[in-house]
Amino acid sequence: MNFAPLPTVDAASVPADGLVLDVREHDEWAAGHVEGALHVPMSDFVSRFGEVTEAVADGRRAYVMCRVGGRSAQVTQYLVQQGIDAVNIDGGMLAWEGAGRPMVTDNGSAAIVL
Repeated sequence: MNFAPLPTVDAASVPADGLVLDVREHDEWAAGHVEGALHVPMSDFVSRFGEVTEAVADGRRAYVMCRVGGRSAQVTQYLVQQGIDAVNIDGGMLAWEGAGRPMVTDNGSAAIVL
């Protein structure tokens, strides 16, 4: 059985106004995340799938992210199977931080990657 290669993008290439879908858990999100990202933890993904389809309803591409790229690869594969334009951010939040891309926290503390 052949699978199409998973669409991926490096963190430096994600457009500043791109829709980042963060599938990490709540503690990881709280430590640091991409400003404006849609946070739907992988553990809640099925029950909150409607939020994702709403966010991409206008044909927007979803840039899916986790810590290093494993969980987001699974979610990206699922989204692509549903006909949604989704790409996995290769290397996840660690690559995002390594590329010097901005991160924020909800409480104003210094953002880190858990």
